[in-house]
Amino acid sequence: MDDEQVLSRIDELVQEEERLLHRHEGEDQPLSDDEHARLEEVKARLDSAWDFLRQRRALRQYGLNPEEASPRDPDTVEGYEG
Repeated sequence: MDDEQVLSRIDELVQEEERLLHRHEGEDQPLSDDEHARLEEVKARLDSAWDFLRQRRALRQYGLNPEEASPRDPDTVEGYEG
């Protein structure tokens, strides 16, 4: 997966996140449990995608092959502090 593909995936996830966040806008109704769970999953996948893109860019910056970057699972990425 190249940088453009990663950025495209990030864009798709951001759009889905926005749809979920604004799904019940103007209504007096919170997200359902399923919608809330999906929102949390999308956020975790976004964090993973950004992490993967940062790995690729860092490898390239130091003259290494960005194809050596590997996606990390959301649980790993979510545990980062920064």
